[in-house]
Amino acid sequence: MKINGNEITVGTLIEYNNGLYRAVKTQHVKPGKGGAFAQVELREIRSGQKLNERFRSDQKVEKVRLEQVPYGFLFADGDAYTFMHNKTFDQITLQGELVGGDKTAYLQDGMCVEIEFYQDQIIGVSIPEKVIMTIVEADAVVKGQTASSSYKPAKLDNGQAILVPPHIEAGTKVVVNTTTGEYLERAKQ
Repeated sequence: MKINGNEITVGTLIEYNNGLYRAVKTQHVKPGKGGAFAQVELREIRSGQKLNERFRSDQKVEKVRLEQVPYGFLFADGDAYTFMHNKTFDQITLQGELVGGDKTAYLQDGMCVEIEFYQDQIIGVSIPEKVIMTIVEADAVVKGQTASSSYKPAKLDNGQAILVPPHIEAGTKVVVNTTTGEYLERAKQ
């Protein structure tokens, strides 16, 4: 499906220069002289090579559609992650960089993920944007530090460090954004 160059957003997958690229950053620029354009940072899916390109609004690019198949996460063995198809029960094992590198810390037993295929080749794994984690360590609240903008360091059950509001204590379940690794809210019981 062809789209205009100014329709490229972060996460868009395009076919460009005989490669498959995902938009990592986009910035729309309207210079004082000349037409507007989108400055896009692209990352090649297979090699990881970065590319910076300008796309004018009248320039057409091929947007790629991926087949997303639901799988359940089973277990990790070092840097190998095993998933099971939800209907056929077929198992596949993927390396950490294909799963998403830093996102692997948020995988939980039985978590439903979507494995992305392009022409029968696995491109990547899409994990939920929000996960519920447990705080295992949290610093004590400093008296007088009750302003809403103050945060304190804490540690999640997966070992990740995170900043949380002062009222969060060890043992509290919280919702974490898997893209940024930031605290979102206290989990609803």
